[in-house]
Amino acid sequence: MKMKKGNNNNKYHSFTTPISSSTCLSPDFLVGIKFSLLSYSMEEIKRATRDFCEENKVCSQVYKGNMDDHNVNVIVKKMRFEETRPVIDLHSKINHINIVKLLGVCYGESDDDFSWCYVVFEYPTKGCLRDCLTNQTTPLKWHQRTQIAFDIATGLHYLNFCTFPSYAHMNLHSRNIFVTSNCRAKLGDIGSTPFGASSKGNYCNNRSVRAPEYLPQSLESDKIDIFAFGIVLLELISGRECCEEKSFRESIRFLGGSGDSSDNSEGGCFEQLKCFMDPSLKHDYSLAETLCLAVLAKACVEDDPLHRPSMEDIIKVLARMVYSF
Repeated sequence: MKMKKGNNNNKYHSFTTPISSSTCLSPDFLVGIKFSLLSYSMEEIKRATRDFCEENKVCSQVYKGNMDDHNVNVIVKKMRFEETRPVIDLHSKINHINIVKLLGVCYGESDDDFSWCYVVFEYPTKGCLRDCLTNQTTPLKWHQRTQIAFDIATGLHYLNFCTFPSYAHMNLHSRNIFVTSNCRAKLGDIGSTPFGASSKGNYCNNRSVRAPEYLPQSLESDKIDIFAFGIVLLELISGRECCEEKSFRESIRFLGGSGDSSDNSEGGCFEQLKCFMDPSLKHDYSLAETLCLAVLAKACVEDDPLHRPSMEDIIKVLARMVYSF
């Protein structure tokens, strides 16, 4: 692909324009992609990430940064060339307010680095959801948490049912859900394999929460996303990070369905729910709504995927909460 040089006003390049014989992406692949991406230089990537310093490192091969020219916060992900194509392909087909946008790509300029690409995404102002839940200075309010839950569900529903082919996230957790300045959620690090195809191990780090039916090379499924969504709901309610899903699910046995729960009476259930709630909320929430959300989360993390609710039902429940404010 020809890269225009010069000022920043000329950095947008259509993926449908003619390309040179030395391009990284074939003309066949570029046909049908109707949007433009920024083409970043290696110098811009290094400047944005402060030369890939440890302070800017999010995790392996992922860095946060700032593009000084536009004062835009970004996430830079280093990927092998062959992994870049499905990411661009997927993001060329989707456009949703609750999904992080792909801004541009940088291709390695030296012969030694040519097999690597740097994919640049927007980075919402407040960072990841996990950081927001950990922030005790300005903790998320209850209505903000229900809005975030609704946004996540809406993004997943769009990905699962409103794209062709349909996709699953397959890697959902509170560290790749991002929060904007007005506390709206965006999904990041989305999978790039359609339903019915092998996931190819999209659970790429130890923060991912695996549904019981998940196996390496298993087929993608919205039910796997729903299980992970249930774990995120529990984190929104409790403020705690899920490090081990079995113990996390044990903490909501009081909601019923377990014969050895110590007190399944209505009064006992409410008292245990209060203990489970994030202390930073300081009782500034509707107990009825928290119970409803906890019961929904419990249904989402059922062992049997057939017993989990559909994404349509999840959105209906959350919409009642969000639009009641």
